[in-house]
Amino acid sequence: MSPDKDLDEASLTALVPRFYARVRQDEALGPVFNTAITDWPEHLQKLAAFWSSVMLSTGHYKGQPLPAHLRHQAQITPDMFARWLALWEESATQCLPPQHAAAVVKKAQLIASSLRMALFRALPPHTGGLAPANASTRP
Repeated sequence: MSPDKDLDEASLTALVPRFYARVRQDEALGPVFNTAITDWPEHLQKLAAFWSSVMLSTGHYKGQPLPAHLRHQAQITPDMFARWLALWEESATQCLPPQHAAAVVKKAQLIASSLRMALFRALPPHTGGLAPANASTRP
């Protein structure tokens, strides 16, 4: 994709499986995602629809992310959000032109902050830097 072209659905559809391949292999995130997701091809389609709706206002996504995350709250730690964001930023930077990567990262930060606050109400919003991709998120 050329840098002057608008962000499009094809770019997001390419980003999602690349990112989640990294998540599935990640030491901290992989066990949670691999246990929670039983049909990865279907889930990747749902995630591509989510990002299409969020970034392009397509309306393709019809789910509810919060209840899905609440079902797995016992396996999720607050630090996992920083790890997820670090992998998302790295993947977006590798897949998209800089301005598009920045836009999807900014949106991901808002989404992660919202989910983190909903799951862990007693914690303040995450304001620190992103965890490096090779950083462990488990104590």
